[in-house]
Amino acid sequence: MGKIAKYLNQLTVGNVFDNPEILESYSTDRSALKIKPRFVAFPESTEDIQKLLKFFNQLAAKDIKVAVTARGGGRSEDGSCLTNGIVISTQKLNKMLEIDPRERLVRVQSGITLKELNTALSVSGLTIPIEGHDHDSIGGLISNCTIDRCAGKYGGIKNYVERIEVILANGDCLQTERYKKYALAKKAVEKTTEGEIYRKFAKLISKKKDFLAELKKGTHNLAGYPKMVDVSVRESVDLMPVFFGAQGTLGIISEVILKAVPLTKHPSRVVATFKEIGAAVDFLNSVHEMKPRALDLYDLKIIMEAKETGKNLDGVIRRLEDGFVVFASFDERQNSCLKKIAALQAELPRNSKFIIESDENKGTLDEFENSLINYLSYVKHGERVPILTNFYLPRYNLESFLKDLKVLGEKLSLDLELYGSYATSIYNLRPKFDLEDDDFNKKATTFLKAGAFVIDRQGGELAGGAPEGRLKAIITNIKLPEAELSLYNEIKDIFDPSGVLNPDVKLGANSKFTLTHFRDTNQPKIMI
Repeated sequence: MGKIAKYLNQLTVGNVFDNPEILESYSTDRSALKIKPRFVAFPESTEDIQKLLKFFNQLAAKDIKVAVTARGGGRSEDGSCLTNGIVISTQKLNKMLEIDPRERLVRVQSGITLKELNTALSVSGLTIPIEGHDHDSIGGLISNCTIDRCAGKYGGIKNYVERIEVILANGDCLQTERYKKYALAKKAVEKTTEGEIYRKFAKLISKKKDFLAELKKGTHNLAGYPKMVDVSVRESVDLMPVFFGAQGTLGIISEVILKAVPLTKHPSRVVATFKEIGAAVDFLNSVHEMKPRALDLYDLKIIMEAKETGKNLDGVIRRLEDGFVVFASFDERQNSCLKKIAALQAELPRNSKFIIESDENKGTLDEFENSLINYLSYVKHGERVPILTNFYLPRYNLESFLKDLKVLGEKLSLDLELYGSYATSIYNLRPKFDLEDDDFNKKATTFLKAGAFVIDRQGGELAGGAPEGRLKAIITNIKLPEAELSLYNEIKDIFDPSGVLNPDVKLGANSKFTLTHFRDTNQPKIMI
């Protein structure tokens, strides 16, 4: 063990490692990248995080910069939880600290997973109504602010976070809350790091007032720090919004207070297949008006490929070789919605398959919902790496996008099967690549750039459903308007003047560095 790791172990209660086996296991996430860290730390308290950040901030003051990257469940698809510096894992910060069932408030450490939290909340008849992987940490969900498939109805993670505690680059602690004009003025005169941040933010908001008003009119782009538009509301200021989608570049989230909601019934599900996209879109629009919990669209080839792994899906895709599948689920007003959908059946094309959940077909629908996992995980001689995922596509351009997609697939010799949420307009493409192919870097980069061009051509946003991280930043950093880029750089400088917090992610992403750190081995059976 090296001197720095030994010193950090003396400094903190948790452990810091620099042995090759652990470094190797933290050199990958769910992206196509591989970056080996110098250290991996497992803090056991907020104080541990503070000590670690203070140490590396002091090193940066001596021109010895070591990048600091927070990591929750390690499920990033863009390499944002990878670094060649130190990874600070929140794995051991997984406690539920307080719960107030009457007010439906819960205080947790940032490393608690979505499954752990919702399991604990269910005892009180409560839940956080977002859909993610069981191993997604709450801090990671905030930092990545990915739009989940139920966000069309429930609004996503940002709607359920009341306050956060953040450890700043110099080790100081910031607890967010909304300050009105008088309280803000009082906070801004404090001779602390927190006071300095509020002073600078007040000046920035005043200076950029007109631009922020223009920016607030709305885009679907999560690149940079676009939630900045929600910081100032009616002469009050709350810094919390700027951390949604910040990917650890402004601070490390240590604690969170969330607002839970009552548990709902087990969703009732509907599946319909279509030969033509036009008929599918008509059905989707009708169902969307009923405010379903989820409303998804799949290329039928995804389901057919899952069937080849042994899934019993004949009840869904019988008599069709290509086309589209629509999936909808309802957790409120179920009977009313299902009656309305049943009435739509008479208007469906003759070759459509239509299933409303019942006791007899529950197993078939369970297998259908698991088919995407099979499609993504079981790939011969390659991997469905996430290069073009979580992008926004306006509903009115879906059909024309699919036409462009067909041309793109033929040009690049790739099977481009689209899937995603019609309710949120967030979609994914996961073609198969062989990472052991010497030309993988070139093929992946070409796909990213060409796909981004088509998305832009159809009025979409590459970083519409998740922030840019390292990978999409290759495109988004070039596309961001100068005024917007300037605003985001000022925000970064306010929170991280020493430049130690995930400096190679988002605005600081280096395309040459990213493209030379693609993995050169496949990782089969990567679960969604």
